Amino acid sequence: MIDQSTICAISTAPGNGAIAIVRLSGANALDISNKIFHSSKAKDLKEQKANTVHFGTIQEEDTIIDEVLLSIFKAPHSYTGEDSVEIACHGAPFIQQRILQVLLKNGARMARPGEYTQRAFLNGKMDLSQAEAVADLIASSSAAAHRVALQQMRGGFSNELAALRERLLNFISLVELELDFGEEDVEFVDRSQLTKLVIEIRNLIQKLVDSFELGNVIKNGVPVAIVGNTNVGKSTLLNALLNEDRAIVSDIAGTTRDVIEDTINLGGITFRFIDTAGIRTTQDRIESMGIERTYSKMKQAKVVLLLVDTDRDILSINESITNVNKTIDRKAQHLVVCVNKIDLIANPQQIANEIKGLNPADKLLFISAKQKHNIESLINELLRSVELDKVNEQDVIVTNIRHFEALKNALGSISRVQDGIGNQIPTDFLAQDIRECLHFLGEITGDISTDEILGNIFKNFCIGK
Repeated sequence: MIDQSTICAISTAPGNGAIAIVRLSGANALDISNKIFHSSKAKDLKEQKANTVHFGTIQEEDTIIDEVLLSIFKAPHSYTGEDSVEIACHGAPFIQQRILQVLLKNGARMARPGEYTQRAFLNGKMDLSQAEAVADLIASSSAAAHRVALQQMRGGFSNELAALRERLLNFISLVELELDFGEEDVEFVDRSQLTKLVIEIRNLIQKLVDSFELGNVIKNGVPVAIVGNTNVGKSTLLNALLNEDRAIVSDIAGTTRDVIEDTINLGGITFRFIDTAGIRTTQDRIESMGIERTYSKMKQAKVVLLLVDTDRDILSINESITNVNKTIDRKAQHLVVCVNKIDLIANPQQIANEIKGLNPADKLLFISAKQKHNIESLINELLRSVELDKVNEQDVIVTNIRHFEALKNALGSISRVQDGIGNQIPTDFLAQDIRECLHFLGEITGDISTDEILGNIFKNFCIGK
């Protein structure tokens, strides 16, 4: 059931600013606004046209709080689908709080986190996946994250799921009809056509499931672990990539004893660089703990930057490559070997010829972290590892773990349908698996939802949205 109370909140970021927006939404939004808003023409806001802006003052009895611009939106043509008012006031926190107080005094209540968007969902203004995309859009920190969230909010993902559900619903209706006429031994569904349809749907769901790996990277940033022996220049490289002295640089081995993380936006993608403790044999307990974390971070990274230098012989370099290959997942992780201190190398090609243990997909670069030589080539390689250029503008990319889990469950259900057709299992069992698939797809868009799911989703929103 939709809460019929009228809610209010400050929708702009906290702190001082030129202006701030206070939002009011609900059945009594215009009545409450009439009590506190005063204009020279003594307007009755309920009589004004929708989507209009009015100048006046907010008053508490005879005391003027602020001069404001008040915008009117009438149901169902508003963000929430309810009568809504937005008050643009001066941005002093004192003014914002006074306006909130007078709204509360006249019958409104404070909005809960995400309650405006929750009402938009409940009033049919958007489905659940679009509502979640609103939060992702607000939190987007890169061009790629912004693009994906905007596409999802505008219904790209929802349209894909709606098409899948429609095909499944047409199919289940025929299967159910066949069950109703089971005694007459009538077959309404051509099994060969059914198999073709199920394979198509399974492939589409599989494509969405597979897109989550990229989507998760776009949303949360690409984890890049900088690893190598002590004193090869890992901290210097981190500082060069970030263009700031983030990590301590020293000639003393074992300076970095814990992981240091920082983010930077490169080419519209957020990268999370992780400078790790140098790998070596040590009796220092704290440094040993740092080295253990190095191996842990190496396994979690999408890209592993193995830094080596020519102060060590080629045997030591090849040994480092072998050790990294034993630690990381060669199918899921991208390895870039950076030979540091190129300014001190007379013949880079000779070293390249002697390096062993690289896979065809691995990249070998010669850089100077201190002189920032060839850092641009390294950045280009990092961008290439994300493979965003292979994604079509219209491709749907799954970024939400809840959607990913539901899609995996839907994939399991439709896979059982495919196996069942091949094994000629009874139609009623096929129908059950199809219903399960529909259920999991419906969970994503909110066609099937519970108060627990809704509460968990909207509690993570900011108040005022």
